[in-house]
Amino acid sequence: MATFVLVPGGWKGSWSFEAVVPLLERAGHAVHALTLTGLRPDDDTATVATANLDTHADDVLRLLDRAHITGATLVGHSYGGMVIAAAADRAGGRISRLVHLDAYVPRDGESCWSSTNDRFREVFAAGAATTGYAVRPPGGGDPRRRPHPLASFVQAIRLTGALAQVPRREFVYCSGWEDRTPFAGLRTRLQADPEWRVHDLPTGHDAMHEAPEAVAALLLGECVADESLDICGDERKSKT
Repeated sequence: MATFVLVPGGWKGSWSFEAVVPLLERAGHAVHALTLTGLRPDDDTATVATANLDTHADDVLRLLDRAHITGATLVGHSYGGMVIAAAADRAGGRISRLVHLDAYVPRDGESCWSSTNDRFREVFAAGAATTGYAVRPPGGGDPRRRPHPLASFVQAIRLTGALAQVPRREFVYCSGWEDRTPFAGLRTRLQADPEWRVHDLPTGHDAMHEAPEAVAALLLGECVADESLDICGDERKSKT
């Protein structure tokens, strides 16, 4: 049995994985979907204002401690890739697999702000204009989204090198929004790195909602093949 820890992207909570969680549980695995500090409905202004990337990495580490988890698979979507990288670097060997699901894969000293594209830097800046500390969700999307702590987007990650000891590291590129994605260059970089497995999904950014079965199959190491999807989670593969 595997243990999955699912970390949402910006503005979102554990609900963003609601279609994937039962598929993993049905396969017999333990699943923990997180809502990060500052994104919970009852978080007060001070909590939102002070939450940063370190806070969110600590959310993951506290879960590992509380549930006595070892050998975990951390899955981070979008901004959540920053969080799982920071947490894995500090987890003392308790992580066996990282899956960056259309997510940032930072190097030491990088931030979500520095790693994204101009379009999303504009979204962050405009969204924080009202409060100076919380970024409003961009227009459209799920009404459950909440203002996201700005500090977590701009804080630079500090990595010791322990992250490189995680045995299995994977990046999933969602190719269905190539006109806007900030991850095209990252995909190219990781395809050239033999320590990473790169997968493509022909979905938009929110693959968990568009193709939950395909996401679950990839996490489970299964293959999905039909007219629209063709992925294998157990081998290094990149479709063009």
